[in-house]
Amino acid sequence: MGSQDIYVGLDIGTTSIKAIAAEVSAGQMHVIGVGSQRADGLSRGVIVDIDKAAATVKAALEQAARKASISIERVVVGVPASMLQIEQVSGMITVAETSKEITDEDVQRVAATALTRNLPPEREVLSISPDEFIVDGFDGIKDPRGMIGVRLEMKGLLFTSPKTVVHNITRTVEKAGYKVAAFITDPQALGKYVLSDGEQDFGTIVVDLGGGQSTAAVIHDHKLKFTTEDLEGGDLITHDISVVLNTSFADAERLKREYGNADSLAASEEQTFPVTVVGKQNPATISEKYLSEIIEARLTQIFERLDKSLKQVNALDLPGGIVVTGGDAALPGVAQLASDIFGRDVKVFIPNEVGLRHPAFTLALALINDAASMTDVDILVSSALNTPVNLPKGTSSQQTAAPVQQAAADSQPQPAERSEQPAAPTKSEDDSGKPKQSIFKKLFGTFFE
Repeated sequence: MGSQDIYVGLDIGTTSIKAIAAEVSAGQMHVIGVGSQRADGLSRGVIVDIDKAAATVKAALEQAARKASISIERVVVGVPASMLQIEQVSGMITVAETSKEITDEDVQRVAATALTRNLPPEREVLSISPDEFIVDGFDGIKDPRGMIGVRLEMKGLLFTSPKTVVHNITRTVEKAGYKVAAFITDPQALGKYVLSDGEQDFGTIVVDLGGGQSTAAVIHDHKLKFTTEDLEGGDLITHDISVVLNTSFADAERLKREYGNADSLAASEEQTFPVTVVGKQNPATISEKYLSEIIEARLTQIFERLDKSLKQVNALDLPGGIVVTGGDAALPGVAQLASDIFGRDVKVFIPNEVGLRHPAFTLALALINDAASMTDVDILVSSALNTPVNLPKGTSSQQTAAPVQQAAADSQPQPAERSEQPAAPTKSEDDSGKPKQSIFKKLFGTFFE
């Protein structure tokens, strides 16, 4: 990257590709360049044409670089929740026969043992997040370096993704002329960025309304515990408007953004606007309420399917409520509709950065926030991966250690989870977050104990 404390976040979305360059100093983010291009070569959040996707990635990054007056080499890339699997892992090594000071290399070795497992050939390790280290039985340690011990253990969460997804993202970025500084899971980054410390601790659901798909992620104890996705998003809402009103996709998108409302009860029957109809010379007149009913019908289906998945793991019992973000979270009434369906307090998150106060930019900013908050230990642990993190940290050069190829012989690893037709219009922003008591013991079964 152009500077030691400049990060570039790349959000490869179905409808648009956004690149944001930001300088992070003393924990504060200062955006210095933004690039946004209409996406091509993607379907439902997944790259299906590497050449087309690479061309738009290149254009977005070049636009951000010009505005920031920097040269971009590496980018922090978000990986969608598509078929993401989260697994608890642990590893253990003998530091020495007698007490010895724990070093960077020991942290790398114990992380490598946690990765010693048989993954299906179609899956690839995306990242590993250390939860705690244990030195000679003393647990709850975040950084064991410099401590004296004989046995070192690590417990954490392992994130794996389909190999095709990771490969296509990597090839797209490389074909555009850049390198991947780090892979970060989209829901993990969003949770850290949009939620307060208390919300991450007690448990909150983050719903990302993307163009190609919608995702719900459960953050609890400051960890990503569960994700579920629905393969319908904002593009399908636009598709419904286009089909029902017999107008072009571009006009349907404009109508959604200018007149759309997710809550039909809040829309006006008297407020009307012209719609260009394909095959007709004169435009038709449509009411705001009728348009709202089309939008509400599809969003209701999306929320109801997410609600069903979240209820299966008792996620809706968490006291933090629900936070909605993503491009279509900008629709008026979306919080009220979501609250009606989920039966919980819902609020919409909008970034505070000047010029980026739209939920469509949340993910790209979240990727930068996540990368900048990585500690030296996080980076050391990542060096056990095939694609180690390569990020600027402080005044030193890139502090990425060489990947650990093989763990020590005395390691003891331990074993370680759309329809195309318009929906029929049906009816199903509260910012409060009142905590609900006496429900912690039953949450999420043994996985969350």
